Amino acid sequence: MSATRPLRAAASRQVMPLHCRPGHGFLPARLLKHKVSLSRAPYAQRRNISASQTLRQALPPSDNLPLSGFTVVSLEQAIAGPFCTRQLADLGARVIKIERPGRGDFNRDHDQRVKGLCSHFVWTNRSKESLALDLKQHRDLAALKKIVAKADVLVQNLAPGATERMGLGYESLKGQHPRLIVCDISGYGSTGPYKNKKAYDLLIQSESGFLSVTGSPGQPAKSGISIADIAAGTTAFNNILAAIIQRGRTGRGCRLDVSMLESLAEWMSFPMYYASDGAPAPAMAGAEHASIYPYGPFDTGGGGTVMLGMQNEREWSIFCRDVLQKAELLDDERFLTTSLRSKNRKVLREIIEGVFAAFSADEMLDKLQTAGVANAKVNDMAGLWAHPQLKSRDRWTEVVTPNGRIPALKPAGAADGTAVRMDAIPSVGQHNESIFAEFGIEQ
Repeated sequence: MSATRPLRAAASRQVMPLHCRPGHGFLPARLLKHKVSLSRAPYAQRRNISASQTLRQALPPSDNLPLSGFTVVSLEQAIAGPFCTRQLADLGARVIKIERPGRGDFNRDHDQRVKGLCSHFVWTNRSKESLALDLKQHRDLAALKKIVAKADVLVQNLAPGATERMGLGYESLKGQHPRLIVCDISGYGSTGPYKNKKAYDLLIQSESGFLSVTGSPGQPAKSGISIADIAAGTTAFNNILAAIIQRGRTGRGCRLDVSMLESLAEWMSFPMYYASDGAPAPAMAGAEHASIYPYGPFDTGGGGTVMLGMQNEREWSIFCRDVLQKAELLDDERFLTTSLRSKNRKVLREIIEGVFAAFSADEMLDKLQTAGVANAKVNDMAGLWAHPQLKSRDRWTEVVTPNGRIPALKPAGAADGTAVRMDAIPSVGQHNESIFAEFGIEQ
């Protein structure tokens, strides 16, 4: 059986129940006669997905999830927008992801590390429906506007001004759709001298001052993850939840103007305050803490490194007596306070690693744990995949992709007893037929 036939079967089986389902923001069946004509847009080749998998994707989210019944339309790409809406999908929202016909979100192609799929994409796009539309075509744009009319939330992180030019800006929509929540995510916000400036994650890391405090002396380093995008996506997610609560009280939607710069600037508040009134900023300290010591990585004799941290005098006292077995350090004037230990960290490191050299990393971790001193293993990705804590807490499951099943972490922090939503990652345009049928759009 071809992949096309299961898609059609799923669409035909689901159309009427979805239309008639109350409270989900779907198109009422009585409105199906008012159709928007839409030519079939070309979209990426469908993959071999079984009928059962396709049907499972088409089903509405479980009713016991917090955002079940909410529909989110997202004009998204890269990380910030998709990470925001994936978290909404985790909580049960129906997310309709609008993609370019053919290639879809450009973030699908950055690598092929996950069974031929992009690592960034599979992380941020599960539990969504993909609708491929060419928004330069009037019929496709009209179809999108019809879908937005039934949505609760519109999220977009396109280029500045793109949605306004399409008539999808908040000012264009609020009169006809007063309950709609519009979340605009951009590099610098919709006003100010930088509003039209292009923004990517590394550029925002630079503008926000993140690079000035990250790395080793004289060698600034970017974050190993897309931290500016993640900050913006998390900020957007939090504000959308707040807007949904507010709409429940007032009956009115609103516009959210989320910028990557402002989101990461909030996360930079500690070094900003540390450098207030012209004071020197935190020095680059590599993996060490800039102002607290000993706090960072220390080599052992077994060829491994352990991470330890002490934030108060009680921990320092235990460390000296029970781990280093050098109680005399407690009276050493060079190490009497946190600031003095930080100032004299070079000589203190030599003392600590001189003791650690007699032990392997695992032996040292055991000694630190027994003594009650905060510690951690310096893990790599293989170590994270195999982390015993994640395994013991049953944090792993699987999700379906166009290329087969892959392991995935369950959403962090879900309430006890709440169902976990881990639906499939869609191929480009996979849900065109079912969405067209549901919203009464002619193909």
